[in-house]
Amino acid sequence: MKEFVKNAVVLSVLASFFVFAGSARCEDEIKTTELKETVVSVSRVEEAKKEITSNLTIIDQDIIKISPARNLGDLLAEQGIGHIQKYPGNSTSVGIRGFRTDTHGNDLLGHVLVLLNGRRAGTGNIAKISTDNIERIEIIRGPAAVQYGSAAMGGIINVITRQGKDKPGAFIEGGLGSFGYEEAGFGASGKAFIFDFSGSYSSSIMNDYQTVNDGTYYNTGYDHKHTASMNLGLEFLPENRIGVIVNEFVMDDVGSPGYLSLNDLDDYAETSNRSIDFIYNGGVPDTPVSWMTRYFEGTDKNRWWDPVDSNPDWWDDGIPYEINAQHNGAQVQLALDWDMLNIITGCDWINYETQSNYTPVKSEYDNLAGFILAKARLFDERLFITGGLRHDTYKLEVKKGEGTDERDDNLSRNLGIAFLIIDNLKIRASYGEAFIMPSAQQIACDYTAWGTHYIGNPDLDPETSRTYEAGFDISVKGFESDFTYFYTDYKNKIEPYSTGFFAKTWANISNAVIQGFDGKMSIDIGEIFDLDYQIKPYFNYVYLVEFEDESTRKDLNYTHKKQCSYGIIVSDLKTLTANLNFSYTGKQKIYDWENYAWPMSGPDRIEVGGFTVANLSISKELFDFNKAGGITLKGEITNLLKKDYEYVKGYPMPDRGYYLSLKYEF
Repeated sequence: MKEFVKNAVVLSVLASFFVFAGSARCEDEIKTTELKETVVSVSRVEEAKKEITSNLTIIDQDIIKISPARNLGDLLAEQGIGHIQKYPGNSTSVGIRGFRTDTHGNDLLGHVLVLLNGRRAGTGNIAKISTDNIERIEIIRGPAAVQYGSAAMGGIINVITRQGKDKPGAFIEGGLGSFGYEEAGFGASGKAFIFDFSGSYSSSIMNDYQTVNDGTYYNTGYDHKHTASMNLGLEFLPENRIGVIVNEFVMDDVGSPGYLSLNDLDDYAETSNRSIDFIYNGGVPDTPVSWMTRYFEGTDKNRWWDPVDSNPDWWDDGIPYEINAQHNGAQVQLALDWDMLNIITGCDWINYETQSNYTPVKSEYDNLAGFILAKARLFDERLFITGGLRHDTYKLEVKKGEGTDERDDNLSRNLGIAFLIIDNLKIRASYGEAFIMPSAQQIACDYTAWGTHYIGNPDLDPETSRTYEAGFDISVKGFESDFTYFYTDYKNKIEPYSTGFFAKTWANISNAVIQGFDGKMSIDIGEIFDLDYQIKPYFNYVYLVEFEDESTRKDLNYTHKKQCSYGIIVSDLKTLTANLNFSYTGKQKIYDWENYAWPMSGPDRIEVGGFTVANLSISKELFDFNKAGGITLKGEITNLLKKDYEYVKGYPMPDRGYYLSLKYEF
């Protein structure tokens, strides 16, 4: 595996240009190209993929449908999108280009931003987002602060809910699997007259799972989990739709185990994420004018029970440790789209209130931003130039304790260029800025917890980054590939800082340089040879050339040098689809907290990782009742090769698992 990623990258670049050389000679014979696919994440309005100057990855409904993943975290791990940090008990974060989401509270401390339909999801725990009722997932690798503000430094993950179209239909589904897994669900989607609807509900349970070498890992199951999603709309005039989107994730009595070596049987948790959106998309037919307004609100709650003698007395009395975050916000934008020029301008507002009974602090974070994005289409839509500006103002307030209020602002810029050499080949380059605002706690807190006095630092600067990248995208009848080189200069990283014996604050301590390349390649043999079936091998990769902390001259912790996923999809394009997927996670440097003896010297820095996990899924339509619908059987084998692996040291993942489900669609 040592040289596999390097060789595969070279192969993908060479293969892409060989295909380009051939396509340049027979361009007139090629009628279709994936570069025309429509996406919405980059400019906040629908646009053709060929016009995008950023590095974009799309996980479409076909991939989601055949994947064994049941939440966004498992799906991104399978697809090799980035560095996964996964704990038993439904807590997962993902890293992109050396940055990652945060799994506790809201998304303010994360460096990769998760969106639901183009607005902040209010959580960085991607295990809380179900793959049910999702149309597609759009992932921008690299900064997106101009579009979406703070935390979009390593990239964004935009989860887009399915919207009802065509004739109404419904489904019911049930499944069984290893480790006592049981699931049932139902849903419906369609459009009738001026109304459209799409929704789903699923409920599941699971017992403790087994690991490959150590038997049952106790306290890893859950008593109940349910997810619900609904998207309702009414098109009262042409190109004018009002809609309501509701999302809910609830998990009760879920195990919250410590390290396997501790074999903790008592910890458990409750966790939830709920939100509602009210959206109005409007436009004037046959004019370049369109607009969008949105109001949304939601809550992200986490409770942990840890009744052991070493914890405070109030935990022993059955009082849980809680972190609750409420958010509400609004978006307003106006788009003007002429033949040669597109302009989008608007305002975003978001408010977070976060409280924990771990500290006597309740903080409020208020953010108002204005932005303008522009794109020029030149030389008969061969050359595309994009640019944007965004100004964010922040108010950070601590409502309890003796903290203070602070205000700050930030200006973000980006610039990109893309050129279509031929219809199937695009080269691109871009520059983007990103930032992370300090949290209210980091700036304004003043409290004592666990014997340590924490005091905020009002002189903190925002974390900032500047990213330069260049690459290409190619799509020629059955062959797709893209490649991107990136260089990120990361400044003013905020870290805890000891000011004395049992006294801490936060400071802008370190800088870093992160550079590398990422890309993907796939070949549909069936499409190339005009066959009636699909045979599609694929390969996705990320390779970091440099990821060094400038203050320590050491590689960044919890960052993989290389990561990839590869496999093959086989389908008869009618009733049978199979996918064999391998996901490789490279080695990383971490701190060994599992074997750390507090309050002695700090934990050792060790190297872990370097493993490949395989999953197999097969979907087959058993019965077709024509107008009465059909029944589909889906089988899945996870951890096919019985790999003993763990994303976080001390938390091993499950042994091989088997799952079967039946789905009746009508």
